[in-house]
Amino acid sequence: MAAISPKWDSRFAGPVPHDSNYYAKCMLGGAIACGLTHAAITPLDVAKCNMQVNSAKYSGLVPTLKTLVREEGSKGIWKGFGPTLVGYSAQGMFKYGLYEIFKDFYSNLAGEEASSKYKPAIWLAGSASAEVFADIALCPLEMTKVKIQTSPTGTFPIPFGAALSEMSRTKIETRFPFGSLVPLWSRQIPYTMAKFFFFEKIVQLFYTHVFTKPKDSYNKPTQLGVTFASGYLAGVVCAIVSHPADSVVSLLGKAENKGKSVGKIASEVGLMSLATKGLGTRVLMIGTLTGFQWWIYDTFKSAMGLGTTGGK
Repeated sequence: MAAISPKWDSRFAGPVPHDSNYYAKCMLGGAIACGLTHAAITPLDVAKCNMQVNSAKYSGLVPTLKTLVREEGSKGIWKGFGPTLVGYSAQGMFKYGLYEIFKDFYSNLAGEEASSKYKPAIWLAGSASAEVFADIALCPLEMTKVKIQTSPTGTFPIPFGAALSEMSRTKIETRFPFGSLVPLWSRQIPYTMAKFFFFEKIVQLFYTHVFTKPKDSYNKPTQLGVTFASGYLAGVVCAIVSHPADSVVSLLGKAENKGKSVGKIASEVGLMSLATKGLGTRVLMIGTLTGFQWWIYDTFKSAMGLGTTGGK
């Protein structure tokens, strides 16, 4: 009687088993990658948010930064550092960790042949599913960050704890803690789908057409160089795809938009303005951010013996 071959399982198809220890390390790597990178570019984020909510006063990256420093001092460009660090660490933990979990889950649902044939669909489904939960973790802190960054000087507390308390106290007005969840989903889910799809695809192209030997035959600096380049290029696409929704999230924190629906704000501002105001700054910010996020994440994974992400 012929032996029955064991059922294929995506979790054990690669060189490193995807067990609970693997997923936990991916979650930690994602928290470090997203928390550190977003916090490090707080000045760019402050400038971008103010350009979105008051384009008449803040017309470009350098002039905006100069205006903020002149009016509020050097601390003015670091407003929102605390909620940014905590919020995006939580988001990164779920974004990267759940992506690995959902990618294996959907691969096993599809089966060995279909998951290989329709790999891009697995990337898209896995990243979208992960981002739904990542944004629930991020939303209260993102709302607090935007309120800190866009409120006129002296009208809203800047310290992290005081700002959270004020958001909670005024939750009827601010719609805290989940009032921005739907626009956040509309920004982050397309962004994350583009981020993971284009990253995985560009890595695949690198190892198919540029570095054509087996991936493991290249040293870690080369593999991490591929990671960074792929992440940066994916980030540029992400910024363009998600910018209109990002503008809406920023505008929701503006005092004169209190109580207005997303549709009302969008119709007043106009699609062209939503799609272009602050876009150059955001392309620079997100391209660099995404490149370094993937580089930090894969560096951490390599240090943990998990290897780098992606391949042929």
